[in-house]
Amino acid sequence: MKRTSPGYHHGNLRSALIEAALDLARDKGAGALGLREVTRAVGVSPNAAYRHFADLRALVLTVALEARHRLARAIIDRLDTIAPGLDPARRSTERLRTFGLAYVEFAQSTPGWYELACASQEAPPDGVEEGGPPPPHLILLGILDEMTRAGVMAPARRTGAEWSCWSTVHGLAELRVHGPLQALSGEEAVRLARLALDTLIQGLTAKS
Repeated sequence: MKRTSPGYHHGNLRSALIEAALDLARDKGAGALGLREVTRAVGVSPNAAYRHFADLRALVLTVALEARHRLARAIIDRLDTIAPGLDPARRSTERLRTFGLAYVEFAQSTPGWYELACASQEAPPDGVEEGGPPPPHLILLGILDEMTRAGVMAPARRTGAEWSCWSTVHGLAELRVHGPLQALSGEEAVRLARLALDTLIQGLTAKS
């Protein structure tokens, strides 16, 4: 039986297992994960994984949480690229558009992580895990509140607007990963995503 590599300290092995699992799951999601495959990638015996994870499900849940963190960070990084000098109305709508594009592009570039990030969660998705970034749902809520404060979206339209936005963004990602948008080039898929997001924004900001 292989022994745990002497190069791994207790905490380092856990991190190495998570990183190896993320590498395996990048394109194919949880279906690519197995304790043997993950430990083989790290160079330790399958038994070594049980020092850190009760079973495969525990490892998958941990990897899914990290995938959610990576999705959130990808969104935040894109939001940080928006020019700071824009007026509040334009800035808030650009943040909504950027949020949606970042979400779709994350799904497009790392479909396995996207599937893990959106998998069934044991904890509500609207809480901030200790040490992690705010989840995408909270980021979206903040952007919609900004749009209302900037006067670009009427307060009456704010109630429940997150679900229209979430349906559009998540639907685009699903079509890209599992549906007819799979056949398109990345550039064309992003163009269509931008068109859908522009239509969404027009509806949210229309003057009644």
